[in-house]
Amino acid sequence: MSLTRRDFAARSAITGAGVALAGSVGSLASAPNALASTDTENAGEGTAEQHGGGVGYGPLIADPKGILALPAGFTYKIITYSGRTKLESGEVTPSNHDGTAAFPGPRGTTLLVNNHELKGPRSKWTYPVPLTEGLVYDPAASGGCTVVEVRPDGRVAEWVGIAGTSTNCAGGSTPWGTWLTCEENSDKAGVNGMTKDHGYVFEVDPGDRRANREPKPLKFFGRYDHEAVVIDPKRGHAYLTEDASGPNGLFYRWTPPKGFEHGPGRFRTLADDAGVLQAPRCYDSGGRYVDDLSRATKIGTVYGVDWVDVPDRDAKTVDVRKQFGAGEITRARKLEGMWWGDGGAYLVSSYAREESPVQHDGQVWFYDPRRRTLTLKVLLGVNPDPSKDGGFDGPDNITVSPYGGLVIAEDGEGIQHLFGATDSGRTYPIARNDLNIGTEEEPEYSEFAGVTFSPDGKTLYASIQTPGIMLAITGPWKRQRK
Repeated sequence: MSLTRRDFAARSAITGAGVALAGSVGSLASAPNALASTDTENAGEGTAEQHGGGVGYGPLIADPKGILALPAGFTYKIITYSGRTKLESGEVTPSNHDGTAAFPGPRGTTLLVNNHELKGPRSKWTYPVPLTEGLVYDPAASGGCTVVEVRPDGRVAEWVGIAGTSTNCAGGSTPWGTWLTCEENSDKAGVNGMTKDHGYVFEVDPGDRRANREPKPLKFFGRYDHEAVVIDPKRGHAYLTEDASGPNGLFYRWTPPKGFEHGPGRFRTLADDAGVLQAPRCYDSGGRYVDDLSRATKIGTVYGVDWVDVPDRDAKTVDVRKQFGAGEITRARKLEGMWWGDGGAYLVSSYAREESPVQHDGQVWFYDPRRRTLTLKVLLGVNPDPSKDGGFDGPDNITVSPYGGLVIAEDGEGIQHLFGATDSGRTYPIARNDLNIGTEEEPEYSEFAGVTFSPDGKTLYASIQTPGIMLAITGPWKRQRK
């Protein structure tokens, strides 16, 4: 049974701590700039060794090829490279790789659906997603997805899964083996040259090309700047994040119509207004309303969640997040990646600045649908010097690791990493982007994205967004101590 606000406050008073009430996985902290108390001024102190000793795979070794630094014993392979590798059609791989998921394919293959975060008209980009006949939503838009097939012998094939969408940032896999790709752009027809409204979620089936023909926006999920989505395999709810500001974005829940059964292609049968889309209203252990998730300044903070109906999910005249007045819902800055695991949804707030009540350089929350609570698992204090290696900031895409804990892709300032976080709060580096796309005097490193493990857990796939490189990382993976 879900807790009511009264139950939540009463039980919290008995236990004296939200963590005890949650009774869930241990809090995840992040080093070296993790916050383990409410003292935000001390964020950033300590070293990775002090916080994460005994876990991980050791120090990162610079790549002589200048692409990816890895621990000893690990190697990488380039799977796709924008403008260099080619699709089955002969056209080149599109740029701006982003959210990705891996699926088991036929005859031992792995199928990956790779978003391409391309915004605005096609003339803006050197390598937009090709407009493959039958797979185009809006011929004016640049983004979409490609499907990448990695064969047991190492050969790679790639083809278009959907085209003519905008700013395909993250998304999420479904329990029935498809990918939900999210448009992080809500331009209407006539804006920036678009011929159709944008800001929707689309379904891509990596194993059935025919199922992807004539793309249909899943309007019942709402029209806004979508980031990611997960499906609760037990209850059927969808949870979605919105990357927006002015005001800050929202975390959403979609409840399917009564009697609806999930499965391949089933979303196409639903009406545009099917189900109920809701936004959260959070409250603390004392029953007090919480206006923004940045208010949480201590690992293990637990908020109860009520769900409030969205008035106009298609945002015909007013953006969805602007349809709520003060005190009605709980917001968060830069809501980004999500992943379903441990019976709930992990979701990221990449950072908070002056637009938010409290500043930070990243949060990871865990939503427990059974208890209807949000628990803060990772909290990064503002990184004092992003140009120096060792600190982590700006978490974005995440995945649950088969070796325990999370693997997190950085989209912060300065140096960019893939890093892991164990269940008890230790962090460790997995990879560093060594590809300098700036100058020697002013180096610049693109974000990591699309972090996901192969179905057998032996390969970690991730992308460097610019110029657009998908990488396969292998090595002596091991279960990380809690």
